[in-house]
Amino acid sequence: MLEDVRRNKMKTGFIVSGFILIITLILYYLCMTFDLDASFAIFISLLFSILSCWATYYNSDKIILSVSHARPATVEEHKKIINILDGLMISSGLSYKPRLYVVDDSQPNAFATGRNPEHSIICVTTGLLDKLEYYELEGVIAHEMAHIKNYDILLSAVVTVMVGFIVMLSDIFTRTFIYRGNRNKDNDNSGSGILMLIGLIFLIFAPILGKIMQMAVSRRREFLADSTAVEFTRNPDGLISALRKLDEDPNELKFANKATENMYIINPFKKNANGKKKAGLFSTHPSIDDRIEALQNIR
Repeated sequence: MLEDVRRNKMKTGFIVSGFILIITLILYYLCMTFDLDASFAIFISLLFSILSCWATYYNSDKIILSVSHARPATVEEHKKIINILDGLMISSGLSYKPRLYVVDDSQPNAFATGRNPEHSIICVTTGLLDKLEYYELEGVIAHEMAHIKNYDILLSAVVTVMVGFIVMLSDIFTRTFIYRGNRNKDNDNSGSGILMLIGLIFLIFAPILGKIMQMAVSRRREFLADSTAVEFTRNPDGLISALRKLDEDPNELKFANKATENMYIINPFKKNANGKKKAGLFSTHPSIDDRIEALQNIR
């Protein structure tokens, strides 16, 4: 497990470095479309990319909670899930208790986020609380606590926010280029063709790049979190039953999007669901069948 934690931290470092490079390039060419001095454009691009990276690291959990429309859990409404979390604190070995949040949605699902165990968050849907039994809920919460202990949360949170940011900047760049191109269409500008090519490349490859970055949060992490959850609960049947219920539920999660889908315990988009025997090449999650088979082999 310590080796997995080390690898996760290294992956995060590589992703952050790549993020800074990509954002710098996008912003540099964006600045050049406004005919800014090259040196000034590089300075602005580097400064903004570093600041945005810093802000992402310290605020990724807040951004994700806001996008997910999550609210803090209360003892009055959510006593059962709070008691489950309290009970798992000892077996998990976590030194800091994660904060609990709830999303009002009928699909049963959950995710964990935060930059480290000291600032960790577990978020569940009301559908999860309504449709799962005690030991099934325990299995799901143990799975999310495993992500926290293994430092998966830092990697997934950084990837989630950065993917959305890169796609947004790519869209801004493309729109700006079209606007500037229309204004300067009569000008003989040798750089226009280069900018067009760069804009086209970013437009085509930004979603692909986002998917690749999401896949950096390896599907193996879900298998590891499942097995670690069983170590916490000593009850694979609870998580197995929970995964089956989650997979069979027909509802889709209203506030999920392509940037956040990798964070959830199962894919929130049922049309891309995990019920297939094998997960697709670009799936963010392994199939439910494969996960259940792995859990059954733990017995």
